[in-house]
Amino acid sequence: MTYWRPARGECGLGSTTQMTFSELGLRPELVRAVTDAGYTIPTPIQARAVPVALDGKDLIACAQTGTGKTAAFLLPILQHLAAGRRGRHPRALIVTPTRELAAQIGEMATVYGAHLRLRSTVIFGGVGMEPQTRRLRNGLDLLIATPGRLLDHLGRGQAHLGQVAVMVLDEADRMLDMGFLPDVRRILGKLPAKRQNLFYSATMPDEIEDLIRRTTHNPTMVEVTRRATPVSTISQVVHPVAMLRKKDLLVSLLQRPDVGHTLVFTRTKARANQVAKRLEQSGRRVAAIHGNKSQTARTRALAGFRAGSIDTLIATDIAARGLDVDGISHVVNFDLPHVPEDYVHRIGRTARAGTSGHAISLAAPEERPQLAAIERLVGKAIPREEVEGFTPANDSTLSRQPPQSTPQSPRPYLGHRSGSAPAPESKTRHSRRRRRRAAA
Repeated sequence: MTYWRPARGECGLGSTTQMTFSELGLRPELVRAVTDAGYTIPTPIQARAVPVALDGKDLIACAQTGTGKTAAFLLPILQHLAAGRRGRHPRALIVTPTRELAAQIGEMATVYGAHLRLRSTVIFGGVGMEPQTRRLRNGLDLLIATPGRLLDHLGRGQAHLGQVAVMVLDEADRMLDMGFLPDVRRILGKLPAKRQNLFYSATMPDEIEDLIRRTTHNPTMVEVTRRATPVSTISQVVHPVAMLRKKDLLVSLLQRPDVGHTLVFTRTKARANQVAKRLEQSGRRVAAIHGNKSQTARTRALAGFRAGSIDTLIATDIAARGLDVDGISHVVNFDLPHVPEDYVHRIGRTARAGTSGHAISLAAPEERPQLAAIERLVGKAIPREEVEGFTPANDSTLSRQPPQSTPQSPRPYLGHRSGSAPAPESKTRHSRRRRRRAAA
């Protein structure tokens, strides 16, 4: 197997000229569906990835939530399926880490395939297997699944992947974070050797790079940005605060008249529940989503948030993957993330479709390292704003405006970070497992 290895700085270079969806080579039925959905101009990831996928080439796409990546892989898949002959078993497979993301992809497959006679179904855990089994038996063209539930159906002989010609692994880095990589390898082992592989990931950890090397053949690399940079229409601010005063400060901030729909991120499931309880006591209409919530509860919370009956949604990073809600005015980092890239993912949930938004980070003195890492990533200092009565008395370093940071050079696509050696595998694996249990 040969593997195309991009040179340092090669990814993301060049500009994309503005074009229409019809100019991407899509069939009229798909262009009509996209137009009906209100889209006229492809996003950069769509403009670059769709032609590659339509050519049948293996693809590696570095793209974050909110870039239009779902359409970037769905549209070529639907075109491929429409051109082929129907069978009883799926001809395309999309594997995704969370139930919410799987459901969202399923919804968009229905929207984009509105004028095509194709059958798709979504299977994930947390709900009964029998309805899913019936849909699998009735025949389908496109299967969208989370790893664990797909393996359950495969183990019972209720799903068959022998006809899959196109495979998408979406949010590959989150698969790694959530411990799904062994499941993904088992699934890949049940697919035909001759197939098209489309990998989508916001970051490229070493384990994902190794999986790609072993799975793809002469892949084309597509990246829409060279560095994680929040959009300019998001105003960012850091409020220094003692860890034990964070809940009180959050209550105070949410009482401001300009605060509308708000998404609050916590690092753990337990913290999400604690914050939700405190906000409920203050009179906010609140719901929390995380891995310990049933699928019914999570679906109800998201529906309420979209409809406006819930004005504040508390979420962990993993539970919020795939969350796409318009009209979020504020994103609050109740806890700063350990992974700097997650900061950009989080605040990207506001200021969608050309609107403005606000990102508020509550930073305790013990979170100085996380804040410094975030500022190095985004290449600038985030303004500090003290809130009277909440500034920590025992630490003034968070309150000072830090010097302007120098943007880091983008990380090469392959290999370890410059100047660092790989961590021992066992330590990395165990620490990741502990974080996963707490944050899901």
